[in-house]
Amino acid sequence: MTRRALVSGGAGFIGSHVADLLLENGYHVEILDNLSSGRRENVPKGAVLHHLDIGSADAARVVREGRFDALFHLAAQIDVRKSVLDPAADASINILGSLNLLEAVRAGGHATRVVFSSTGGAIYGDFVPIPSVEDMPKDPESPYGIAKLSVELYMAYYGRVHGVDTVALRYSNVYGPRQDPHGEAGVVAIFCNKLLKGEPLTVFGDGQQTRDYVYAGDVARANLAAATVSLPAPRQLDMRAFNIGTGRETSVLELAETLKRAAGTSVPITHLPARPGELPRSAVSNQKAAASLSWQPKVNLEDGLRMTYEYFASRTRAVVP
Repeated sequence: MTRRALVSGGAGFIGSHVADLLLENGYHVEILDNLSSGRRENVPKGAVLHHLDIGSADAARVVREGRFDALFHLAAQIDVRKSVLDPAADASINILGSLNLLEAVRAGGHATRVVFSSTGGAIYGDFVPIPSVEDMPKDPESPYGIAKLSVELYMAYYGRVHGVDTVALRYSNVYGPRQDPHGEAGVVAIFCNKLLKGEPLTVFGDGQQTRDYVYAGDVARANLAAATVSLPAPRQLDMRAFNIGTGRETSVLELAETLKRAAGTSVPITHLPARPGELPRSAVSNQKAAASLSWQPKVNLEDGLRMTYEYFASRTRAVVP
């Protein structure tokens, strides 16, 4: 029988890549998205779109009655800065919206595996060795990270008490085609747009701050793997949590220079004052995902940035009269 999947946030950047891959692998795919940041053009042909908010009763009904084999929960408020400005709004989406879906899975009674898109960059905080591993202490520095950790704690509860089948994927900084210039990883989209306009690239501080950049197509593969592998029964919080990243640190200056090579152009780099509270370093170990999910990233940074730049360049050419 055809496997059924529901992708919340499936009209968004990462979610649409997950939906694409599921369709390629023969899934029946439905998408739950309120299109506040997702785009209809990202919904792949062959997928069914439910234009709904994840916190709504109608969204809960879709989950409860859909008899899905897997729910890929990617819908979220993703901007760390917005979470700082309005923690309650962030929590209403990222915590209460997630609870609405988890409770619907429990009430539906179907053996649905919930694959949750968590964060590796924001969940561990400043005080852990790099690259971070899953069982390190969690000390989020933002309401966004706190919300993601809260959902993981709820998932552990639903797994232990109600038998809900849950997995958390803790992403590093995801980049690739369809990316919007939001959040820390959005710097790739921002730099691509500036290169296409021949504008200087703006770097905050000295540009030596590092992030772990992982390609969206690789993240989609991790989601598919997490939905299908056999896993131990959920007990402790970190047992069913997996970092999804490269384990490699890349500085903002290195990122800028690599993108300039991909674009075949040279523009100046301008510096602005460092942003308060910005993590100086971030990278996550993927050894557990390699062992348990048989997953490792396939796309290296240079190739991934080249493909991402070509995507933005093709969109620019398409709108030129």
